[in-house]
Amino acid sequence: MSVTIYTTNTCPWCDKTKEYLRANGVSYNEINVAKNKEAAMAMIQKSGQRAVPVLDVDGSIIIGFDKSRLDKLFNIR
Repeated sequence: MSVTIYTTNTCPWCDKTKEYLRANGVSYNEINVAKNKEAAMAMIQKSGQRAVPVLDVDGSIIIGFDKSRLDKLFNIR
């Protein structure tokens, strides 16, 4: 499973999402869109959003920290 999380340094929901992923043993690739403008544009094209976090889980786009949706995707009870 491929998981990419788009973040910024000042986003508390990004930190919460990364903490959730780590706590549940989900490995991920983090892209800081504040430092990478090309990645920021790719994130906007994928999600239609400028806000972070945005997760790309095998092509499924999740905007924000949506715990219930993440639980379902990762089969976490």
